[in-house]
Amino acid sequence: MYFELKENKPHGTKDDPFSTYHIKNAGRSFQIPVHWHDEFEIIYVKSGSLLVSISGENYIGKSGDVFVVSPGNLHFMGSQTGTVDYFTFLFPLKYISFRSNDILDDKLLEPLNNGHLMISPRVKDTAKELCEQLIEIYLAKNDERESIITAQIKTKTVLLQFILEMWKKGFVTENDTSGRNTVEKEMVSYIQQNFTGTISLKEFGEQFHLSEKYISRYFKEHFHITISQYVTYLRLKHAKQLLQDTDIPVTEIAMQSGYQNISYFIRSFKKTYEVSPLQYRKNKLTEI
Repeated sequence: MYFELKENKPHGTKDDPFSTYHIKNAGRSFQIPVHWHDEFEIIYVKSGSLLVSISGENYIGKSGDVFVVSPGNLHFMGSQTGTVDYFTFLFPLKYISFRSNDILDDKLLEPLNNGHLMISPRVKDTAKELCEQLIEIYLAKNDERESIITAQIKTKTVLLQFILEMWKKGFVTENDTSGRNTVEKEMVSYIQQNFTGTISLKEFGEQFHLSEKYISRYFKEHFHITISQYVTYLRLKHAKQLLQDTDIPVTEIAMQSGYQNISYFIRSFKKTYEVSPLQYRKNKLTEI
């Protein structure tokens, strides 16, 4: 079971660039495949157990644990059982910048944004309390108990408090992993650029000077997903977007997404999203 891959797409809106995502008790195992983005991300495990991998380091998040993904860091999350309740908060660091070229921007926020500084991936203490405050603001805004302006003021206040706590507790450090994921990022980018065609393991391996057998093992060890599973994820995600945004026939969508066998495409789509491609399109049209 896969959830939406969020890199290379904007989060939030122009008026409200802060985004909150909530996944609760999915009911079966899932993994959000490896990705990265330019936003700062806070992951808060409210209950259950969540595998979190950030810049090649693996963690098991338990109730109350908080993780930070600095901009540009490769990461993924997943659960073997699906019995986990967690939130992710994403925002561009300029969202909390005063944009006044002061020492805060110059010595902290901008270096965090460009990767010269980072925040340690696993943080605790007061971070849990601050995440709970973000959830309360999120719920109040969704229930229209508070206006967007009120919610933004409160959100920015909490996020600045979060950054302050990270600074005071020494979690802000020089980024000695800035080049650490170069090969992994290139692998992910290669697949993202070629998933609609045939990806030859031989050519893929040659691209990174690795044997066919070793590159398969390397990918699985680093990303907890096989190359084939990742390609399938990208193809189905692409097909889902086409179903939602266009009126292209399902057969053509299958072909554009890298499937030569239409029946196999339909079976794969239904297995992953629990609905046929046509029904998914109808459902989306009904929602409009």
